[in-house]
Amino acid sequence: MTALTVALTLVAAAVGVLRWRRPAWYWLTFGVTLAVVRVLVRYGSVMDACGLTVPPARWRLALARATNRPIPGPRAPRILRLRPTRTGLVLRLKLRPGQDAFDVAAASDRLRHSFSMYGVTSRELRSGVVEVRMTGYDVLKRVQMPTETDIRPMRVPVALRQDGSVHYRDYRAIPHALTLGATESGKSVYQRNLVAGLAPMDVALVGIDCKQGVELFPLARRFSALADNPDAAADVLDALVIRMERIYQVIRAQQRIAADVPDAEIAADIWDLPADLRPTPVVVLVDEVAELALYANKEEEKRRDRIITALVRLAQLGRAAGIYLEICGQRFGSELGKGITMLRAQLTGRTAHRVNDETSANMAFGDIAPDAVLAAIQIPAEMRGLAIAGDSSGGWHRVRAPHTSLRQAVNICNRHADRTPDLPELAPFRPALSGSADAPLPAAKPSPATA
Repeated sequence: MTALTVALTLVAAAVGVLRWRRPAWYWLTFGVTLAVVRVLVRYGSVMDACGLTVPPARWRLALARATNRPIPGPRAPRILRLRPTRTGLVLRLKLRPGQDAFDVAAASDRLRHSFSMYGVTSRELRSGVVEVRMTGYDVLKRVQMPTETDIRPMRVPVALRQDGSVHYRDYRAIPHALTLGATESGKSVYQRNLVAGLAPMDVALVGIDCKQGVELFPLARRFSALADNPDAAADVLDALVIRMERIYQVIRAQQRIAADVPDAEIAADIWDLPADLRPTPVVVLVDEVAELALYANKEEEKRRDRIITALVRLAQLGRAAGIYLEICGQRFGSELGKGITMLRAQLTGRTAHRVNDETSANMAFGDIAPDAVLAAIQIPAEMRGLAIAGDSSGGWHRVRAPHTSLRQAVNICNRHADRTPDLPELAPFRPALSGSADAPLPAAKPSPATA
């Protein structure tokens, strides 16, 4: 008996240490079983206490009275499926008549306490069916991306959401995006994950890094063009506008609008073209947009207007030509001058890391999800990489990108350097590379404006 007591004590102590030091391991070994039992045992009483039940149908009451049976109690949503995951549980519910998906969303916090889970979120799959995702531990404290992700062309897994699912950057669904973040907020790591995810794909990368290239130039082997100052950036953007116009001419020539051509084969963007005629898509990464919008004299003001005009044109017209924008910055506000709010209106995807002022958060989410503004300004300084991600639909999530060092990103870009396409319009801006494949800091060729 004493040996059994000692063994149980040691097991309990091991479980406690595992839950404290390795919550993911604890969840996969003990937590998931305990959570399933807890949900199934408490389900009826919890739904009743949270106000997620409805009175029994009238025919049930009439049948009970006619047969002299007990009056049936309130009815909770029916469980269609209970599926354990590596981070929590997924509960699919069939709502009763009179219930709404908003009722489940409003009760998420009470469900979290009642089922002893770390987090609970819900979303409506279709009419009358709601999916409730529960996380058993803080998945954003130590981000571990799943080994298998749903990678498709122009779709990159960049972060982990608070409900344990993967956050993807899908350029075909959301062509252009805005990413904000103060110094040491994790914005650079998020950008490295983007580049590392795009490196193995058939895509051209164009970088504009006005911090003398310290962020993007180490990754230069995978970039088709790089600019490290506003003058070179203006020339690169003008070259992209020229490329966009030429691609539209190709699409126009290959539209195939004859009467015998099926509707699905009529070309309206580069993805409708045959593979042998399809131009290479381009992703433009702007590391610090405020540096492109600031000016101190008349000449710089003309350059600034030229840059912003080109960015707005690419944002408005570039999607069909396969040109996608990633606008990053520490500060983004209307004080950057005319055209900034017009540019923001074209940036569907929004990601905000920790910001130092409410105005930047408002510029990110004020027009699409006002409740995400408060969440963005409450990100603690010690949680680097934590961000709020949303889009024009109004939905938003807390996400955190896995830490990717600059060395890791450089190695990935060097490994896939052979995929770097040569684009004629951007040939003058191709970075000059040294002979060694391990050299992380290549120099850039001077642009025509600075030569």
